[in-house]
Amino acid sequence: MDMNAGLGSFAAAIQSPKLWVMNVVPTTAEKSTLGVIYERGLIGIYHDWCEAFSTYPTTYDLIHANGLFSLYKDKCNAEDILLEMNRILRPEGAVIFRDKVDTLIKVKKIVAGMRWDTKMVDHEDGPLVPEKILIAVKQYWVVDGNSTSTQ
Repeated sequence: MDMNAGLGSFAAAIQSPKLWVMNVVPTTAEKSTLGVIYERGLIGIYHDWCEAFSTYPTTYDLIHANGLFSLYKDKCNAEDILLEMNRILRPEGAVIFRDKVDTLIKVKKIVAGMRWDTKMVDHEDGPLVPEKILIAVKQYWVVDGNSTSTQ
């Protein structure tokens, strides 16, 4: 899933007969690009990430969020968007966040509390670019076989 699809470039880069990408154009985006996504032969939808996203019966293995938290900075809480991402993402699924470094530091703190593994890397154009990339992997939680109930 591409949470801020733009022109559908992420989906075009991943093009494979075994994979598909849901391109989501935020309703708060400056430009409506869903028509371009359709013209490229890709699937897509409009959505406001301050609201829940209907995923039944599907969950996602990979989520791409390019500039999403900067786009929604003054519209809703980052925690709400991250909880929705947690619901949508399968266990051991990954999220690629691309945003300003100060925004990603806040996101990293929140997802660490959600027990996601994270790694922040520099932008592909080098360390002096103010945009960074945060890769997060949702963990698969299991109950330890030695635990007992306290009832």
